[in-house]
Amino acid sequence: MEAATEEGGFWENAYPIIPHPAELIVGLIFLAILYFLVSKLVVPRLETAFEERRAAIEGGVEKAERAQAEANAALEEYKAQLADARGEANRIREDARRQGAQIVAEMREQAQAEAERITTSARATIEAERQQASASLRAEVGRLATDLASRIVGESLQDPARQSGVVDRFLAEVERGEATGATRR
Repeated sequence: MEAATEEGGFWENAYPIIPHPAELIVGLIFLAILYFLVSKLVVPRLETAFEERRAAIEGGVEKAERAQAEANAALEEYKAQLADARGEANRIREDARRQGAQIVAEMREQAQAEAERITTSARATIEAERQQASASLRAEVGRLATDLASRIVGESLQDPARQSGVVDRFLAEVERGEATGATRR
């Protein structure tokens, strides 16, 4: 070993893994300076950035929760408005049905009243025409009967008062004969 110390010392012949004490001391000093700089300058900035990021994330989460709550409230309000709108639509539909039924009923009443008026008018017209036809027929039958009777009897029945009396008696007898003939059958 003496030879190793004479030529360059122990550290030169030592294992390459073991560092020289001067290098070790300089390395420790630089490590301490680096640790001091990192702990005083870099770490606070990183912690500040981390805190800001955490606050932003928490604020974002809170904001998202508030937005979610607002969205849920808006959804509930929308559902309530939709339900109100459906109820209003149903009410309007029912009102329209009721009004339609009422209009149909009124139109039926008007149509029925119009039909009754037309029927009454037609009956009155028919009755007037029947009476007119009866009077015309009576006059015609009377004229024919007096002509026939004057031919058969040979006397003149041209006097209107006399002719009218004969016709009335004849028609009365015919009506009585039809009535008794109808009861005999």
